[in-house]
Amino acid sequence: MDSGSATDGSYGRFDGSPSRSDLERFFFLDETDPSHIRVRRGDHNRLGFAVQLTTVRYLGVFLVEPQNVPAVVVGHLREKLGLSAAVDLDQYVMRPKTAYEHSWEIRDAYGFRVFESPAVGEEFRRFLDGRAWTHAEGPAALRDQAIGWLRRHRVLLPGSEITSRDTTQASPTRPRTSFSNTP
Repeated sequence: MDSGSATDGSYGRFDGSPSRSDLERFFFLDETDPSHIRVRRGDHNRLGFAVQLTTVRYLGVFLVEPQNVPAVVVGHLREKLGLSAAVDLDQYVMRPKTAYEHSWEIRDAYGFRVFESPAVGEEFRRFLDGRAWTHAEGPAALRDQAIGWLRRHRVLLPGSEITSRDTTQASPTRPRTSFSNTP
């Protein structure tokens, strides 16, 4: 999956259609999802909620324009929800506040955290500093690791410039000690 690679420019957005294995890995509906989806009024809102939920799992962000998700994702979720092909996201985005409200509900119900939280920032900096100390990686590789850490810890991705800045600045807080056998 290249949804967060530092080298392909697709940070927090779709770069083409997800593979079949990515559809199965990220665009699934588990046993708790139907209870959150079922309460939506109208099939278009159920589909929109499912798109928002699975997209944040995959990309680490909520899309500003959820109707721009690849058609293969919409078709996959329609099938999972048992919706007809006539149901699309056009009606879902007619009221822009709906997608925004759904993103807040998903964030709260599924435990996604915002990067700006002081606790998250501290955890993230500890990870970056530890990674920089223990691995001989360049900034791009460190950024890829950072994005993976954010997604695994359900932290919504900040702007790409923030992740780039933080990984570029990651360095040990104290000088390394060199050990040698010479007196």
